[in-house]
Amino acid sequence: MTITKQQEKVRQEFTERMDYDELMNCMRCGFCLPSCPTYGETGQSEAASPRGRIALMKAVVDGKKKPDEDFEQQLNLCLGCRACEPACPSGVKYGHLLEEARDILNKHKKHSIPAKVLRKSVFNGLFPYQNRMRGLNSMLWLYQQSGVQKVVQHSKILNIMPGNLGTMEKILPEIPSPKEMKNRPTHIEPEGTVKKKVAFFSGCLMDTMFMKTNDATLFLLKEAGCEIVIPKQQNCCGALHAHSGEKEKARELAKKNILSFEQEDVDFIISNAGGCGALLVEYDHLLKDEPEWHERAKLFAGKIKDISEILLEVGLPKMKLPAQVVTYQDSCHLRNVMNAGTPPRKLLQMIEGITYKEMKESDRCCGSAGVYNILQPEMSTQIIDAKMDHMKATRATTIVTANPGCLLQMKLGVEREGLSEEVRSVHIVDLLAEAVQLGKEQE
Repeated sequence: MTITKQQEKVRQEFTERMDYDELMNCMRCGFCLPSCPTYGETGQSEAASPRGRIALMKAVVDGKKKPDEDFEQQLNLCLGCRACEPACPSGVKYGHLLEEARDILNKHKKHSIPAKVLRKSVFNGLFPYQNRMRGLNSMLWLYQQSGVQKVVQHSKILNIMPGNLGTMEKILPEIPSPKEMKNRPTHIEPEGTVKKKVAFFSGCLMDTMFMKTNDATLFLLKEAGCEIVIPKQQNCCGALHAHSGEKEKARELAKKNILSFEQEDVDFIISNAGGCGALLVEYDHLLKDEPEWHERAKLFAGKIKDISEILLEVGLPKMKLPAQVVTYQDSCHLRNVMNAGTPPRKLLQMIEGITYKEMKESDRCCGSAGVYNILQPEMSTQIIDAKMDHMKATRATTIVTANPGCLLQMKLGVEREGLSEEVRSVHIVDLLAEAVQLGKEQE
């Protein structure tokens, strides 16, 4: 086996950094196979399964395989949904192995100049700075409000865009105005007795592009009797960085969030995005090699709760909606990492007027997976098309999910099927807020 100097450096770093005990914990039993979307979509390719990818990682560490382009492509084909983890009888933390491997590969990868510029702009220049996120969203708001969007949509420009980018433009949410994004609350008290005092993790995309969902979240927490603090110094959770081979930046963002939230004396820290919550709850793992931060990260992670968990715990007022069939698509990380697949379903089934229908394979990834639907459009499209078949079988008119990426992906699927006039996709807190508001009006 001929190996280049660059590949040897990568192999050495795999040997130094990969958790060999965790690699050895995989018994190759195959329980993970049915849970893996790419294993099924590739015709049951062993290399496209969790145990296959673990075997590839171990082979690189053992010097039996080159960390070549094929190896990297196989790791990149993985959605990182972590559905294999609950299925694993040995409790292998596959997600941790995948993130470490991607970080090593990215460190040694010679990106093209356009790719370098894009990665630096997005990971270092945009997401860590909320004022820049607001600036970008202000431009999107102007694009929508000025009429340019309608002109673009009526032209043929979108048809020549690669992958699903043209369709994705059509399903952008209504962007809040610059004025709305500036006037964000920092402290909210309920009208009655305070049941819990919580801090709200507002996020980066959630407090800009999806700001109305954040407002609905604060409304629900207030109605549930929670006092809410929203630390101003918080920033992006770092999930996109951690999943894309930028772990050092993810650690930097994690430390800033810990500093921001540990000053608040609260019962819980609430997240309303499954992807964010899954990294927040694993800050202790992210900072495991830094003794001065690990214990603080552990205390922080121990307070993280998804919005559905806290609402189920403290209770909501009467909820009512017009008659409709509702189905639910899991956020992979909410279900597989935060172990909160049940609370959203229980809350939906508490709404008067709706008929809840469970969708086949609702626990299987929708194909969004951060920026996966942009980087791996072919596989992502296969997955969402299959998902739409299951959705149509429920005859649902409302699809609910609990993560912004999943929400956009479901909107994308509905648009591709030509059902946007008949089926709507909503974040669970938006639907719950509608239900609480209607329940109050009918009291």
